Amino acid sequence: MTVNILHRLIEDQVERTPNDPAIKYRERKLSYRELDRRANKLANYLQSLGAGPDVRIGICLPRSIELMVGLLGVLKAGSAYVPFDHSYPPDRLAYMVNDAGVEVMITSESIVQILPKTSAEVVCIDSAWSNIDKQSDKTPNVPVHGDNLAYVIFTSGSTGRPKGAMNTHAAIVNRLEWMQRSYALGAGDRVLQKTPASFDVSVWEFFLPLIVGATVVLAKPDGHRDRDYLADLIHREGITTIHFVPSMLDIFLGKPDLSNIVSLRRIICSGEALSPALKDRCLATFESAELHNLYGPTEAAVDVTAWACANDESPASVPIGYPIDNIQIYNLDENLAFCAEGEVGELYIAGVGLARGYVNHPDLTFRILTAVRARACIERETSVNCGQMGHSNTWGASIIRLKFVDSGSSLGRSNKF
Repeated sequence: MTVNILHRLIEDQVERTPNDPAIKYRERKLSYRELDRRANKLANYLQSLGAGPDVRIGICLPRSIELMVGLLGVLKAGSAYVPFDHSYPPDRLAYMVNDAGVEVMITSESIVQILPKTSAEVVCIDSAWSNIDKQSDKTPNVPVHGDNLAYVIFTSGSTGRPKGAMNTHAAIVNRLEWMQRSYALGAGDRVLQKTPASFDVSVWEFFLPLIVGATVVLAKPDGHRDRDYLADLIHREGITTIHFVPSMLDIFLGKPDLSNIVSLRRIICSGEALSPALKDRCLATFESAELHNLYGPTEAAVDVTAWACANDESPASVPIGYPIDNIQIYNLDENLAFCAEGEVGELYIAGVGLARGYVNHPDLTFRILTAVRARACIERETSVNCGQMGHSNTWGASIIRLKFVDSGSSLGRSNKF
């Protein structure tokens, strides 16, 4: 199985469409060539600070072109980016920064004062740019492999303290390539990037457009919370592809008049349960758009299952769907036996998309992401009867344990380990 590397796919696209718009933020635009040039300069600068494969580099910047340059620059340096949100409570932010063990922190002069003090080298990308700009704009020659880290994103901490999930290039590239095969974005697409970088949905919003020649349109910081701003931005920028958590989709659909939004072609939902009523309202409001319900934990590369919604469905709940490519789903009881259809069990996920573990927590990695549990499932060659989950292929990989019921409806997260 040939594994592509995330930033290499973007570099290939730069070669194909160097002058096309890669990023739009307010009135600023950046072409693929200019994005690549700036990211190369930053990557070469970061290498002088010790960046390389599996080195974790923090980034704490608001949504902006500088954020995009920072993310791509970290990847091109061979390292993994670790995003932080400066709006988090100080204690939570301090815990996450120290737990991640980043060696470099990319931020700005306006934010650095509120960041916790660590041993990490601090790079304020605004004030340091005069030095960064002196670096070569040639692509760094860094050997990166599929099992090297691409990013570390912390879990929400809903079942305990936040944990940094280490996701690999193989995992995220598998997820992005599946999405492109499924939804076929092209150069004419404009993807709205509105999810904070500290949530994993942002990963596909940032990078899927850049591997297919589309344009990333950045919402203003905190714009994802403002339905009137979003409606105007979608209309004005001709957004074709957008993500909503269902609760925000509900608020958005409550805006009195959305008839001027005619550009939407794909609406992706994840992060919460999507109700049948909300699904129907969305499809009725945007008749030309597809609606897709996706599911995945932070411990996997964004999503592991997907469901294409339709008007003629009438289930009690909207399914989380079938496994995406190279992912296997198992519905098992507490003895690791297969559950019968309709029986409440726990969702076990296997395949290339799983995280490599939790950063600096080998004990949790062993307990929650463990190949020992995987073998109990994978050595049995029978397909799993999970209703709408579909069939499962075999893949010798780790597994994460989550709650699961009948035809792909989530009961919530289990923290039994």
